[in-house]
Amino acid sequence: MPVSYLAALRGLSRNVRLVLLAAALQGFAISGIYGVLLNLFILRLGHGPEFVGLVNGTGLLASALFCLPASAVGRRFGSRRAMLAGIALIALGYVALPLTQLLPLALTPYALVAAYLTANLGNALKGVNVIPYVMSATRPEARSHAFSLQHAITPGAAFLGSLTGGLLPAFFAGRLGTAVTDPLPYGIALLVGAVGLLPAVVAIMAAEDVDGQAVRPAAPRVPASTATAMPLGLMLIMSALLLIRVAGDRSVSIYFNVYMDDALGVPTALIGTVTAIGQVLAIPAALAAPLLTTRLGNGRSYALTALLMSLVLLPLALIPAWPAAAFSYIGLTSLISLARPAVIVHQQSLVPVEWRSTMAGVTQMGVSIGASGVAYLGGYLAGTAGYRAVFLMGSVLVFAGAALFWAYFRVPRGELAREAKAA
Repeated sequence: MPVSYLAALRGLSRNVRLVLLAAALQGFAISGIYGVLLNLFILRLGHGPEFVGLVNGTGLLASALFCLPASAVGRRFGSRRAMLAGIALIALGYVALPLTQLLPLALTPYALVAAYLTANLGNALKGVNVIPYVMSATRPEARSHAFSLQHAITPGAAFLGSLTGGLLPAFFAGRLGTAVTDPLPYGIALLVGAVGLLPAVVAIMAAEDVDGQAVRPAAPRVPASTATAMPLGLMLIMSALLLIRVAGDRSVSIYFNVYMDDALGVPTALIGTVTAIGQVLAIPAALAAPLLTTRLGNGRSYALTALLMSLVLLPLALIPAWPAAAFSYIGLTSLISLARPAVIVHQQSLVPVEWRSTMAGVTQMGVSIGASGVAYLGGYLAGTAGYRAVFLMGSVLVFAGAALFWAYFRVPRGELAREAKAA
């Protein structure tokens, strides 16, 4: 690894390290344990893929609708306070979700949706504001490294969480004397994961406010009369391009474990193992992102990796066997970790500093709308046309998102000139 890479990582501030710690804890609990077990818990409660889609879609739609208010909260109260409120809501929602099985059967579906909705409101509040926070807390030359490290730490922690999540239901079933097909062991495992989020709240509390602090040579304050206008058109274009691609790859992240369990009959422990392998291989992919973007630039790097995503989904869609599904999932997870740092720095660099949180809110809204739409539609398609239709749709959408992104940004534009000059 180049010396400049290691030097950039060593130069990250205490505030960024605390954010990375919170990301690791969230990766273990949510991307790991919850990522493996949430949909399986819903199936064990007696629901089908349509209800899995309803729960995921409703939560993600709420997240989409809250992205712009989340941006406004960050601009008004500061990105750290907004992140703190977000991680607290995430913890509240995910602690409440497994407890819904204690309610009367008629109330359980509504409580599930409400708990997942609460967690996703928190996801929007934290996800929108962590990007401008890290941008403000790092120097320009270290930003790509900071985001790549974040997207390496998260799957690294998720690797441990996925392995743990795959084993916990059988462990608790043995202790309780129940079958692994019962929901109770899954609910207890989810509760264990949710409690693990509480130290992440403490980590964000310990961070400092950095909005408006200088991470570059001080510049004169710009008078309000000369402040730049909001580049709404550019924001909406970026949001639409991300919406299309994310709708495609989320067809896998939402329905992969459901497909493995419901269609292929794969044991939960093996699902957790495959998920964990995907997460651990995403670590070197994320760490390689700055090396790729240095060579190709952020925009070209993102377009290339998104195109590869669409191709790697084809075995999952066309071959009804768990090794093919595992290959596609692992490949997709690695490529997403390679693409995210590039597209985050790309879209944040296109706008002036005062509009970074708004850009994050608008693009995150597009991401959540895309994920919500494919969650609703995927549940319907899985129940009527089968899982192959879900994953074929995902491959086509990812390809379309990559192609449209390349078509828009392949010719140098004014936005790219601003990106080159951005601090």
